[in-house]
Amino acid sequence: MSAITCIEDLRILAKRRVPKMFYDYADSGSWTEGTYRRNTSDFDRIRLRQKVAVNMEGRSTATKMIGQDVAMPVALAPTGLTGMQCADGEIKAAKAAEKFGVPFVLSTMSICSIEDVAEHSSAPFWFQLYVMRDKEYAANLIARAKAAGCSALVLTLDLQIIGQRHKDIKNGLTAPPRPTLRNMIDLSTKWRWGLRMLGTKRRTFGNIVGHAKGVTNMNNLSKWTDEQFDPALSWDDVAWIKDQWGGKLIIKGILDANDARLAVKSGADALIVSNHGGRQLDGALSAIEILPEIVAAVGNDIEVHMDSGIRSGQDVLKAMALGAKGTYIGRAFLYGLGAMGEEGVTKVLEIIHKELDLTMAFCGHRNVTELSPENLIPADKVFNRYLS
Repeated sequence: MSAITCIEDLRILAKRRVPKMFYDYADSGSWTEGTYRRNTSDFDRIRLRQKVAVNMEGRSTATKMIGQDVAMPVALAPTGLTGMQCADGEIKAAKAAEKFGVPFVLSTMSICSIEDVAEHSSAPFWFQLYVMRDKEYAANLIARAKAAGCSALVLTLDLQIIGQRHKDIKNGLTAPPRPTLRNMIDLSTKWRWGLRMLGTKRRTFGNIVGHAKGVTNMNNLSKWTDEQFDPALSWDDVAWIKDQWGGKLIIKGILDANDARLAVKSGADALIVSNHGGRQLDGALSAIEILPEIVAAVGNDIEVHMDSGIRSGQDVLKAMALGAKGTYIGRAFLYGLGAMGEEGVTKVLEIIHKELDLTMAFCGHRNVTELSPENLIPADKVFNRYLS
């Protein structure tokens, strides 16, 4: 295997090693995938301003996210079916994040349960909550996250209904997956993945099966999930969840300035500018494009984080320069996980950290908290209004 130097190298390797239905689940967007593509291409439109003859010694990427010390302003985003990219995927990702010194966020739709990850972690992780119609189940999830010592709750607001992802339909990705001839042939060629899956008991949705009413196996899971995402979700529900949780709360899925102000009003500790990785509203703005508007709308009233489209340390720097106080990587760490397990996630974090550190130095800074719009040269008028 040739040297791995960037996230793209790991993506290519993961595509070879992970069954197509699960790789495509992670690496796809809704409808035409236009927003999914713009999430990354809009980063490319922002240029960096180089500085020379400045002292580059003693650099630090360390900062804080919601008061928690982090080695760099990057967290592992909540991603569904992580444990199908690699056996025990959530556990492996959490361990890599803990060792590196960044937060790991466990999804409601994870394969490994809250308790599984807690058992294999010594550092507190964060838990991401989807709001279901069954409020008793939601309350129990929150209670389980508390009991596991989770230090923050990430509440996702942009999945009241599920956007259509064509690849999932074509691949027969259901719960359980449809055993089509094409799927069976593909699975037979992914021997490395298959051997790891045979060695684990965690092959279902660990936070749901055995915990939600009437869900005892994969066969009755699909109907439950189809019915449970709550289209009537409102800010009143956010208040209820905040009361139930009682700890650090992060609101995920903000793409509008007025919604950002409502997040402030809700009393949340942070919000995440996110379009769900381009997996919900196709045609929405990219997260990096709307980020400056959200930052301008809320000022210092709430901590602003950002996800969707980050594939490098340079992307992290651009988001920080435009006002984010933290960022999240989803697909990037999934590529590493699918390619090389825990070692691959660590490799992703090492790559992003090195890119962030070196780029920060070339831009004339020694501390990641010093970044500002002055470090950027926008490619067109979309960003020009945010430079002063």
